[in-house]
Amino acid sequence: MVAFHIGTYAKDGGKGLVPVELDRESAVAGEPFTGAANASFGVHSVRHELTYLVDEQEEGAITVLRRDASGWQSAARVPSRGDAPCYLALDAAEARLAVANYASGNVALFDLGQDGIPRAAGEFQSHGSGPNTERQEGPHAHCVRFSPDDAALYVVDLGADRVWRISVETSGMGEASVAWQATAGMGPRHLLFHPGAPLAVLLSELSSELALLAVDGERLRPVGVLSTAPEGFTGENLGGHLATNAAGDRVYVSNRGHNSIAVFALDADGGELTLLQHVESGGEHPRHFIVFEDERLLIAAHEKDGRIEAFEIVGDGTLAPLRRGITVPGACFVLPDPARQTQAR
Repeated sequence: MVAFHIGTYAKDGGKGLVPVELDRESAVAGEPFTGAANASFGVHSVRHELTYLVDEQEEGAITVLRRDASGWQSAARVPSRGDAPCYLALDAAEARLAVANYASGNVALFDLGQDGIPRAAGEFQSHGSGPNTERQEGPHAHCVRFSPDDAALYVVDLGADRVWRISVETSGMGEASVAWQATAGMGPRHLLFHPGAPLAVLLSELSSELALLAVDGERLRPVGVLSTAPEGFTGENLGGHLATNAAGDRVYVSNRGHNSIAVFALDADGGELTLLQHVESGGEHPRHFIVFEDERLLIAAHEKDGRIEAFEIVGDGTLAPLRRGITVPGACFVLPDPARQTQAR
């Protein structure tokens, strides 16, 4: 049995944060917690026993929740200092929280005090545009991540086809530089650092490509780029979500349009990505998924039809559909149950 929660978009009929329990035979959804609207991404702090969720709307906010035996409790609601927040990141000490605001193209940094409530500590405004006039008319910060040593923030700007590196200082945010300028129109969406090698993987939304990048000082140097869609596929496709396993030798990517999950092998020593599999995702537009490595499961949420589907992770890291799905209106994000993360500490 694995327990998790589904964040939902209000515009698509979502009622809040929906609890789900899934085993090898069935999936059951419970009553939604209505105090967490438009929770399209979030992170949990074991240190503070708090969950931070974006409220992705025009005047963005961060919803801060605590979960106890009686359920979710609201701890705070903090402005995200931008429009349409879509990504959150904690540093290793869980002393700082960063948020990417998509529509306004800026990133805000917050200090987390002893109570874990975010307090503004700095802000960075991206700039620029790209050749896709509908999606790249201006900057769109889609992902923010702390570097492995917490010395910097990396900001993925879909609108300007670049990744920024911003130094993190005691007083807040320092100098910014371009760590990588992507190919025009690529539309970078998500970035992950390898757990044991000076490498990163980056998923582009608009070109649906997966890039392997070498971390070279303050720069990211491209090593290779592969399509996330099958060879010969000519339909519209957008890169969705990106994850790796704990060992960093398998990379999982969702395709929105082809409606699949692609599995790649990553050879960190050789610096090479190899496609292993495309598997049907079981719904329309898989926006987000979570890898539950202990249970050998991957859970995906589909934005266009609200389907929640489960896959078994087999021995070589590829996926086998379990066909145990359910529909949650407005589904857009999968959040592991906080109790699970606390116990795993």
